[in-house]
Amino acid sequence: MSRKKQSSLARKTARSTILSCVLFGIVTLLVALTIYAAALIRQYISMADGIARQARMAATHSADAAALSGQTMQIYRSLTAEQRQKVGTEEYRSYFADVDYKQKGSAYDVLFHMFSGTLGFHDAIYDIYLAMYDRDTSAMVYIVDPDEDASTRLLPGDWETVNYKGMLRFLDGKEDDILYDIGYTQNYGLLCTVGTPILDQESGEQLAFVLVDVSLKNLLEGMQDFALKFSLAILILTLLIAWVQARRIKHRLVRPINLIAEASQRFADRNDTASEHFTNLDVHTGDELEGLVHTMADMEHSIREYGADLMQITAEKERISTELSLATKIQSSMMPHIFPPYPDRHEFDIFAVMEPAREVGGDFYDFFLIDEDHLCLVMADVSGKGIPAALFMMISKTILQSCAMLGVSPAEILNKTNEALCSNNQVEMFVTVWLGILEISTGTLTCANAGHEYPVLKKANGEFAVYKDKHGLVIGGMEGTRYKEYTLHLEKGDKIFLYTDGVPEATDAREQMFGIGRMLDTLNASPDADPEQLLHNVREAVRGFVRDAEQFDDLTMLSLEYKGTEQ
Repeated sequence: MSRKKQSSLARKTARSTILSCVLFGIVTLLVALTIYAAALIRQYISMADGIARQARMAATHSADAAALSGQTMQIYRSLTAEQRQKVGTEEYRSYFADVDYKQKGSAYDVLFHMFSGTLGFHDAIYDIYLAMYDRDTSAMVYIVDPDEDASTRLLPGDWETVNYKGMLRFLDGKEDDILYDIGYTQNYGLLCTVGTPILDQESGEQLAFVLVDVSLKNLLEGMQDFALKFSLAILILTLLIAWVQARRIKHRLVRPINLIAEASQRFADRNDTASEHFTNLDVHTGDELEGLVHTMADMEHSIREYGADLMQITAEKERISTELSLATKIQSSMMPHIFPPYPDRHEFDIFAVMEPAREVGGDFYDFFLIDEDHLCLVMADVSGKGIPAALFMMISKTILQSCAMLGVSPAEILNKTNEALCSNNQVEMFVTVWLGILEISTGTLTCANAGHEYPVLKKANGEFAVYKDKHGLVIGGMEGTRYKEYTLHLEKGDKIFLYTDGVPEATDAREQMFGIGRMLDTLNASPDADPEQLLHNVREAVRGFVRDAEQFDDLTMLSLEYKGTEQ
């Protein structure tokens, strides 16, 4: 049985090592290919930009490229859409009869031979030509195309549709910028087009572009060759590293672990606490495993003392349980728990509930009258669970209420609370808060949200629906954070439902969450119920969904129905 475990662990170690090395090789290959492609493309672009600028300089000095471009584009822009659709026909080219491109020595002839010579001198470039983009028709209008084949040569005025975004990179670029666009074309494959503008000397207007096309076919072929060679090298290196690492791990890790496992088995089978099963164990790896052996040896010597300590630990646990029970009562008393809270106020009906996931929790709700006409509503969720969250919750609740009683706006309340919590937040905890102040006489509800869940609203004749308000950063997250507020208007019969993430994130045994959808369905099943019944319905729906699964988060809800003031 021991040999079987040892063999299984060794095989798993070897497989894991090989898999890790293979994954490392694949990642290394992808990174290398990316760097290779990026470097080569930058090189192509730089080369093409230099050629384009040299060609532009030669074009402007040896021929009147600006006049030729201006004349061609003037004719093109004067044509109707129907006329432009005849591109490539003799009728279409007759529109450009005034452009002198047939006479020897003309500007077109000079530029044609200059581009042809440049194209023949630079093997790396696919094409070089003079053209202009037309923004209105998303077309590239050719002016000089040095194609030696007259049957495929594009004459002045011939055009083709281009990518609009790629066109704008050239038209909106500056003269000193490196202007380029990379894209796949049906006729020419994957091309990188680099260009530089020819400008009007007086107005600075773009008249044409000297464009250089670089085919990226060679790049793809180079990447394939590079990938093949690199993959072979990585494969050999990976297998070598995997073999060395597997042997090393087996000697330095698998064997010591099995020795420890065998000693543990002897310790468990004999149940002899007086024997020393780990003290003389032959493990000298000089790392955590050797430290583990020493720890196990210390455990052998210390385990006798555990029995005596057990009674003391049990008593301490009972004391902590008593204190936690008292803490639960204290926390519960800190929040409004007598309903109805204002029996003499008939303008609204309010109810709230909080069920902590542990003895104490970090969620809290609050509501209180700032004055006779303003009711403050608070729903909050502290990061973390248990006693630390409960302590931070009590501090946050006290500060929020103190700031609210100053009579400031919801946004200012959150600003001041954030400043107070950030000033000495050594534990780096935070709290999400939704806070609203209801002007009872008018139904105006001014709200601010510091990273909390969206509120749910119901108009008098409508259904409950999520109101996606403006979120700010959590309270206690960053000093200097400023919060924004918004205003809702409640009419008679309107309701608001507030909650923490423990409601939609309640999880059943299959790890499925209750969700916002089920929460809304539950609320809308009895939309006219009073706030207490609404919260009871949601709580029962969550319990029915979760069933026996453990509650991982606090469950906190608050609902208010605005009944309006009597006329």
